[in-house]
Amino acid sequence: MIKILNRVVINFQQSLKFREMKAFNFLTLLLFVAVSGFGQLTNDNNMTVMIDGKEYKTQPRQIKIGSYGYFTGNANKPDKMLRIWLGDFYGRSAVESGTYLIVNADNPDTKENIKRAQDLGKYKGIAAIRYVEETKQPRMEYHMGESQNNDETLEVKAGTDGFVELTFHSNLTGTYWKEKASATVFGGLGRLKDKMESKVITSATGFDSNIDPEGNGYKKQDKTDTIVLTEGKMRLKQN
Repeated sequence: MIKILNRVVINFQQSLKFREMKAFNFLTLLLFVAVSGFGQLTNDNNMTVMIDGKEYKTQPRQIKIGSYGYFTGNANKPDKMLRIWLGDFYGRSAVESGTYLIVNADNPDTKENIKRAQDLGKYKGIAAIRYVEETKQPRMEYHMGESQNNDETLEVKAGTDGFVELTFHSNLTGTYWKEKASATVFGGLGRLKDKMESKVITSATGFDSNIDPEGNGYKKQDKTDTIVLTEGKMRLKQN
């Protein structure tokens, strides 16, 4: 169990893409994962969304450390991840009732995005969405989608019972990723072993362990498309 927790912590630090993570106290992270992560394996959290017309249903998790946090809904066979980040006008994690402006997921909390949402005067903050799906096993190829500055919105309702509800829809810019030949060759059995361990962690804990292709030995392909999210709903008990 300790070995799995260690891998979760390491992969958690490596996989966060919405904001650059700083160094965290290891013991704090370990306790966080043990209490918050594994404690959510059986609960009333739920997420449903139509992705290109097909229902995606999973049990979401809330990842929160200090002022940073996001929601993640994951599945396996094949591995999938839908990650939602909500932020206030100071770039901090925020979960308050109201309307959030969906922005570019690759660089969400820029001064330009925050100023635009503030100037419109009707938003609580900004939101970003990223979707990743394994298209060739074991994690050889991915299809990834990211929200853009398309004037889309996400609604948040924070209840007095501690549950937060999200409703959303978004057209994500889709990209395709393949494992680099050099990563496959030089990574060898060690890289394959790491992939399989990450898949086990994702399946067992609900954490999106090392599923993000950027910076992990994958090359973005020329092909692009649009990933359409509709009827998105999430209900989750806040940490």
